[in-house]
Amino acid sequence: MARKFGGTYSPDGKRDAGRDPTPLHATVSPTGARSNLLFVPGALLAFLSFGGGPEALALGLAGAGTWTLGAWLTREGLKAEAAYNARKVARRPALPRKMLGAALIGGGTVLASLSNDVGLTGSALYGLIAAALHLTAFGIDPLKNKSLQGVDEFQQDRVARVVDEAEAHLDAMMGAIRRARDPRLEARVERFQQSVRQMLRTVEEDPRDLTASRRYLGVYLMGARDATIKFADIYARDRDAGAKSDYLMLLTDLEENYVAKTRKLLEDSNTDLTVEIDVLRDRLQREGVRLD
Repeated sequence: MARKFGGTYSPDGKRDAGRDPTPLHATVSPTGARSNLLFVPGALLAFLSFGGGPEALALGLAGAGTWTLGAWLTREGLKAEAAYNARKVARRPALPRKMLGAALIGGGTVLASLSNDVGLTGSALYGLIAAALHLTAFGIDPLKNKSLQGVDEFQQDRVARVVDEAEAHLDAMMGAIRRARDPRLEARVERFQQSVRQMLRTVEEDPRDLTASRRYLGVYLMGARDATIKFADIYARDRDAGAKSDYLMLLTDLEENYVAKTRKLLEDSNTDLTVEIDVLRDRLQREGVRLD
């Protein structure tokens, strides 16, 4: 007789350490295939340079290296821009990676043209065209800081520093869990990251919440990072099922705390807004202004 499956991870099973309390939202890679294609011309140039003389080989290899460095900077610039766009309060990237990448792509094109006896003028034109096409395709880096109106710059800088540190801890967690080579664990850590980032966005929108959430964005997150690093080392070595269960339970408990704290911050913010509206209404009434 057929029997309905039921267990720890079945849809009707009981809540356990591995159950995900929040759905995983798919994220699109900020780099994309077009930035990866930038590495192809450098590889082709390096390969084809071996067919010429020593001067052509030196220029070709130099051009390939310059082009590859420009492609790498462009990809890192796209990642930095995606992180900048995802935040309400953010400082502009200290290094304009995409614009530097465009300059290096142009320089690599000049060297590649010189290795084929195009001439200095023609090579310079090719380089300018390549740099212009790069900027057209990928744009320029963010050039100004993002801030909220009505919040002083000092408070926004404090929030930006805390958020940067929290994002570094989250990146370290993901880098460590990838060593375990378990897609389910990676997805679970990504869900935990989403819960933490919801708190980060809440603090960015109202910097007054920073004091109440500093422990969550500092001590607790550092503990989660350290626990992930230790677990990844153990699990990559002997695939200990007990260690995996304990780690999933830890993530679940931490995530529930982050979700509850974020909800509390939002409720407090709504209460503060109601109080401010009531105070403003009373003040206007004292001035003889009646509001329906």
